[in-house]
Parts: sequence; C-alpha cells; structure tokens
Amino acid sequence: MTTITIKINERTKAGKALMAILSETFAKKTDGVEIVETDSKKLIKEKNSYNPEFVKMVLESAKRGEYKEIDPKDIWGSLGLK
Repeated sequence: MTTITIKINERTKAGKALMAILSETFAKKTDGVEIVETDSKKLIKEKNSYNPEFVKMVLESAKRGEYKEIDPKDIWGSLGLK
C-alpha cells in the first residue's frame, strides 16, 4: 500500500478539473482506493439527512401550491408578523 499527500488549489483550472474527477470517481464505492483525510466539502458526500417522508410531504405540497413565498429582505413582513 502506498500513501501519498496531494495539495490541490481548487481555484485553478487544473485543480477544479482534478476535484471534479476525484468527486465523481470516489462518490461510488471503489476497491483499492480510499480517501483517508480531506478538508474539501466537494469530496465529502454525506448521506441525505432528511427524513424521506418529510421530503415526500414537502414535494407534494409544492405540487399543490400550498406554500408561502418569503421575501428575504423582509422576512417578518412576509410572514405577517411585523
């Protein structure tokens, strides 16, 4: 087994390309390669923490139009709480 350390500048064209390749490749389970440590959120694919029933409820209510649009510049006013 070989362990290597790679420093990637995600702001460069080459860095962005390498990060895209790594995230696509290692999002799936691969044998023989393991990412031991990373500080990049692009490579960390977290399990969806939302309850599937909640997601279903939200999507169904959106289809029915049962929602209220909120103005981010006037949240309290949008909710009628001003």
